[in-house]
Amino acid sequence: MHHEIMLISGSSNPSLAKEIAGHLGLPLSQAQLRRYADGETWVELGENMRGRDTYVIQSTCRPVNDHLMELLLIIDALKRASASCINAVIPYYGYARQDRKAAPRVPISAKLVADLITAAGANRILGVDLHAGQIQGFFNIPVDHLYAAPVLLEYLRERLNRDHDMVLVSPDAGGVERTRYFAKKLDAPIAIVDKRREAPNEAKIMNIVGEVRDKVAVIIDDMVDTAGTLTQAAQVILDLGAHEVLACATHPVFSGPATDRIDASPLSAMVVTDTIPLDEKALNSPKIKIMSVGKLLAEAIHRINRHDSVSALFV
Repeated sequence: MHHEIMLISGSSNPSLAKEIAGHLGLPLSQAQLRRYADGETWVELGENMRGRDTYVIQSTCRPVNDHLMELLLIIDALKRASASCINAVIPYYGYARQDRKAAPRVPISAKLVADLITAAGANRILGVDLHAGQIQGFFNIPVDHLYAAPVLLEYLRERLNRDHDMVLVSPDAGGVERTRYFAKKLDAPIAIVDKRREAPNEAKIMNIVGEVRDKVAVIIDDMVDTAGTLTQAAQVILDLGAHEVLACATHPVFSGPATDRIDASPLSAMVVTDTIPLDEKALNSPKIKIMSVGKLLAEAIHRINRHDSVSALFV
């Protein structure tokens, strides 16, 4: 390593943190996280951090507010322990969907969270598949934005060979750029789901723009929450004559009935990464396949530490 670095894990995704540490050949630093009886979070770092480059690995997934508070307190503890650089590694950035004023008198929560992390003392953000690209601009510190595409493409290339006539499907207009990247790598056309969102977590599929008949359709998304839109889209695509439908998403939020919907849906596979740890029900689902981003994040940390290009990972 170019500079001596320390890896600190929050409680949101310890298995991913251990995998990252394993790929880097480094131990996870000692840190104690406890909660008072009233729910307050207590943090204590067990090692000297003075002058070290530190990486805090913490997804702000469910319970979002508890994990966000943990992240802020660890960053503050590192700042007060005189760490030379504090890098917040946030595989899943909670509140990312609240990135604009979609109605009068509502907050832009993604910007507020960015301000909180910066004010706590973070010097850099390392994230994976932010819900909207403009979130990078909410920070006044460097943001390295990673994409899970190489990990998901690895699965698709193994699962589907060139004999399959594929089409890559974007679940909405906002995901077209992401879908086009996959389509370029797989040399396949794209289609777009035309949907109307009437309320949070409620959407109605209206139409599919593009040709899916007699093809294997792969729905590409950045996150799956309740899986309502995804499973609706899969049925509509099959009704339009597709041979098979599978889906890929980076962040398995999987709220409420998501796992049951996926298991009962016509999807042949739901491929996700481990930016968010899955519960036992999802882990035992025959349709849900998990790909790890541990190696990708470890390589990004190594490149940041060596002052090498991170974007070169996605050329």
